[in-house]
Amino acid sequence: MTKKLTDKKLAVLGAGKLGGILLRAYLKQGLFSAKHVTATVKHGDKAASLEKELGVATTTDNRKAVHGADIVLLGVKPQVVGEVLREIAPELSADTLVISVAASVPTNYIEQHAGAKVPVVRAMPNTCSRVHTGMTGICSGAHASAAHLEIARAMFDAVGRTVVVDEKHMDAVTGLSASGPAFAYIILESFAEAGVKVGLPRDVSTLLAAQMMKGAASVVLETGDHPALLKDSVTTPAGCTIDGIMELEEGKLRVTLIKAVVKATHRAGELLFEK
Repeated sequence: MTKKLTDKKLAVLGAGKLGGILLRAYLKQGLFSAKHVTATVKHGDKAASLEKELGVATTTDNRKAVHGADIVLLGVKPQVVGEVLREIAPELSADTLVISVAASVPTNYIEQHAGAKVPVVRAMPNTCSRVHTGMTGICSGAHASAAHLEIARAMFDAVGRTVVVDEKHMDAVTGLSASGPAFAYIILESFAEAGVKVGLPRDVSTLLAAQMMKGAASVVLETGDHPALLKDSVTTPAGCTIDGIMELEEGKLRVTLIKAVVKATHRAGELLFEK
């Protein structure tokens, strides 16, 4: 798959935060060749800076970037997706794969604005992709084939892990794994503050907290064991851990985190319709 993609022409529309993270990863890993990549940004000075840094062609003209592209990575904000699609639609065809990372924008919306039975894959990666530990959910539109999904999976596997879901679950993916890092950072920060409270230097406390969270997540991924089972393996009878768990339960940590994901999921479904 990697060899196949290096010959593909890629257009990244909106090489900002997330688009920039993905583009840098693709170039670093040789997934795409810089000479076959065109990226767009809003302002000319930013385009020149990005071109110098990455060695790719840059422009502020979305239609120009898409001309002749095999794959279009749509990284613009949900509110302007329709406008951008109307702009580039004349350059799209059934041979152009459109991959959208715009939260809340359904595949049928993209298809309606793109026309020409364009194959569409909707994806929701997260910002952990910047260190190749990202998590991405993807789903296919009406005209996307298994081969198109394979291309999208290869692109997001390059920055972490990928799971294929039904489109009805994409807002939940957004609320959990895309918004989730922010929730995790708050928890991590709280752990670090707690370490300071009990006497640890701040840098040491932050390192302990971060590596602990990374390690705990790695154990779940590597063993496949249920988190509840792993929690029980740490919790010895009458030990210190059970006292800490009691405090978490009294503080309603579980229900608060569940409500945070539910709220973020509901919000994800509203973004497209805001101006």
